[in-house]
Amino acid sequence: MNKPNAPWLKFFGNIPETLEYPQGSMYEAIKYACDNNLNDNGGYKNTAYVFQGKKTSYTEFFKSVDTVAKAFKAIGINAGDKVTICMPNAPQGIDAFYALNRIGAVPAMIHPLSAEGEINFYVTNSNSKAIVVLDMFYEKVLRALEGVDYPVKVIVARIKDALPFPLNMLYPLTVKEKPAPLPADNKDVVSWSDFVSGARKVKELPEGFPSKDETAVILFSGGTTGVSKGIELTNMNMNALGYEVQAGAGFPMHKLRMFSVMPLFHGFGLGVGIHTALTAGATCILIPQFTIKTYAKDVLKYKPNVIVGVPTLFEALLRSDGFKDADLSFLRGVFCGGDSLSVELKKKVDAFLKEHKSGVQIREGYGTTECVTASCLTPFDYFREGSIGIPFPDIYYQIVDPKNDTEVPYGTEGEICICGPTVMKGYLDNAAETASTLRRHADGNVWLHTGDLGTMDEDGFIYYKQRLKRLIVVSGFNVYPSQVENTIDAHPDVLLSCAIGVPDPYKMHKVKAFVVLRPGVEPSDKIREEILEHCRKNISKHAMPREIEFRTELPKTLVGKVAYRQLEEEEEAKLKKQEEESK
Repeated sequence: MNKPNAPWLKFFGNIPETLEYPQGSMYEAIKYACDNNLNDNGGYKNTAYVFQGKKTSYTEFFKSVDTVAKAFKAIGINAGDKVTICMPNAPQGIDAFYALNRIGAVPAMIHPLSAEGEINFYVTNSNSKAIVVLDMFYEKVLRALEGVDYPVKVIVARIKDALPFPLNMLYPLTVKEKPAPLPADNKDVVSWSDFVSGARKVKELPEGFPSKDETAVILFSGGTTGVSKGIELTNMNMNALGYEVQAGAGFPMHKLRMFSVMPLFHGFGLGVGIHTALTAGATCILIPQFTIKTYAKDVLKYKPNVIVGVPTLFEALLRSDGFKDADLSFLRGVFCGGDSLSVELKKKVDAFLKEHKSGVQIREGYGTTECVTASCLTPFDYFREGSIGIPFPDIYYQIVDPKNDTEVPYGTEGEICICGPTVMKGYLDNAAETASTLRRHADGNVWLHTGDLGTMDEDGFIYYKQRLKRLIVVSGFNVYPSQVENTIDAHPDVLLSCAIGVPDPYKMHKVKAFVVLRPGVEPSDKIREEILEHCRKNISKHAMPREIEFRTELPKTLVGKVAYRQLEEEEEAKLKKQEEESK
């Protein structure tokens, strides 16, 4: 298992190579952090989370979680049962998540913007007995549940109820489309307040807690066949991640403020933005919806010490007008994951942070939902260009030949495989996909096959290249879209780019680039030619874009990644239409 010992100590200082992890549930891990760090005259007075200015202390948090746990028991949710949570980053979603863990039930996290068909799939796939949803989406949920052949309790929460006064009175006035009133004739639909009031029917919660190896949460991911899969993550997976991120951060996270903007349904948002913060006794600043208009306002109002996000969030940082002359010296850590951070975007963000009095660099991490999220990280004050960092304590990497799973030498490209305490339990009710992804190698260890290409240098630094399936093959030569994007992004007038392969009768594929220019720069033939000339100087002939299309923005996935597949589908549809018209 590759991870050289000396370089870890060299680049990460006194961080131990192995850690002691909580041996129980997620709930217990947070309780342990509070007992050891926050206990103040019998109470936990530090703030657990802030929502739109309303602070909730750890004492209040645990009281609320226990109450919601009793409410779940009151509607018949027991250990092992599944409950879908379809919520933004709001207190009800956080409380429900940990309340289910308190009683040994399993939350299945999904995006509130999921389509009806997707919701139907998620609920039936997880066999959820209930779903917690925001009021503005509950009608969609009801339509989705029409195809479910068993009763599902729908618990409807309102943002208004979690707001401080007077925002709770003013908020309804700001909503353009008012949610429909709850149906009086459907006993399976209940408001959050009525649901919580049912807690009084349950006198005591179970004395025991779920074990470290029991499933703690289900997150959904796309499969190799294109079918979404439920990823089962255990209490140990979640707790180990929290401890590893704290160790790799390079600074104590105790009582710091985390800017929790990544969504609950995403491993990065849930694992780092929420659970890592709470297991450190830190404060989560819950941001229910990210917009570039409110980005600067929220950051400067709450002064978070830690910001985590995908590259598009930091690209928005550069575009926001609200940071002019802002002092960002309160930042201790800025972490990027969820998608590949181009070298050029890193340079631009680092320069931005320096200009705004922050002494930190943006630090890239790498991981997959199958190991919760991040599994390696750029050291605190050291950076190797193109590297995604060094594995966390107790996490090991192998770079293997995809054809036979044998480890390749340092510097040789192969598939990235991961072994450690954050690797998932498996895919829910999908033995075939589990066996394909979790494989026992010749060393006797079970390795997570990420489907990503990369290399490792002799110091243990990892270099991500590309998804195995996102290679563009031009005349038999492999072209990495990230290489093309990095080159284009280096042009001073370019803000963001995405390269895809489009069918070509002679070359199999040719490269097409979609480019977003910096604010104030208008598309022109001159700029197009400058970009192409820049590419000619920096990438090989077969990797050259044969076409550049300027866009004002690029399509994004629900978690903010560039939706390159949508661009591919647009090109496929365009080509098909051209072929039909030519007949």
